[in-house]
Amino acid sequence: MDVLRQSYQYGTSLLASSSRSAPLKAYLFGGDISRSLSPLLHGILFQSVGASWECHLSQTTDKSVFLDTITAAETIGSSITMPNKITFGPLLDDLTDEARAIGATNTTFVRLDSTGKRRYIGTNTDCIGVREAILQQDPSAAHFTKGKPAMVVGGGGAARSAIYATWKWFSPSEIYITNRLKSEVDDIVDHFTTAIPHIKLRYIPDIAMANSLPSPSMIIGTIPDYPPSQPGELLSWKICETFLTKAKRGLLVDMCYMPAPETRLVKAAKSAGWQIILGTEVLARVCVAQQILWLESESNEEGVKQAVAAISPGTKSNL
Repeated sequence: MDVLRQSYQYGTSLLASSSRSAPLKAYLFGGDISRSLSPLLHGILFQSVGASWECHLSQTTDKSVFLDTITAAETIGSSITMPNKITFGPLLDDLTDEARAIGATNTTFVRLDSTGKRRYIGTNTDCIGVREAILQQDPSAAHFTKGKPAMVVGGGGAARSAIYATWKWFSPSEIYITNRLKSEVDDIVDHFTTAIPHIKLRYIPDIAMANSLPSPSMIIGTIPDYPPSQPGELLSWKICETFLTKAKRGLLVDMCYMPAPETRLVKAAKSAGWQIILGTEVLARVCVAQQILWLESESNEEGVKQAVAAISPGTKSNL
């Protein structure tokens, strides 16, 4: 996917030859983001291409704060995280096909209309982060997942991105979904059966069904790393354990990376012999896609390596 080329469908470039030396800013909007790694990652990536830009946190769910901030002259774009991914998208001038199909927006960028007026566009780079994290580690992944079931754990905006990425680029026979609340899964199924009519989704309601189904070739976790306590959380965890301990092993991607990349789900999968991709790797690839849209240029691979290394497990200052 050429995200940069496609972005010009929504307008022309905002940047001038001097823009990289200007004091421009990007923001992350979310409800609990004080320990986010995004500013660190974006700082490394900006520096790697000679941009003096900064990434700041805006811990808010207030729509007016979001709009006031992204429309400021010095704002080049933004990242959106929980619980704003579904609610902030409709505030923008337009949404990309990915954001519409997923029903969640995690990135905004700016383009100019024919009169030179700024247009604020929403897209979804979480799906690209999932795809790139997998293919960077195993370029053959799309081959071994094709025609086999996959599974997504969760029912929020990240789960929607994972479902979209899995169906679009890894060609599973169907996607199992386990989540603490069936109502959230119902909303997801209703959305995707309209957005992608041929998609095949299956809610897993109990352990008996999990035992009766073939193993997924890939599992993507999208939920916060809190010990399960409520009945729905405990059941969903047991369903995960059931699939992880089946005879056939596969690939486990956990998009969660807080409070540490070695989540409960990652540890369980690793103990069961699954191949692992950490949430920090997904996050790094999400940030790279965002930077391509903001800087309007391809990423610096050395900068990408530095960014991934900076947030790898064991880098205590980042967590």
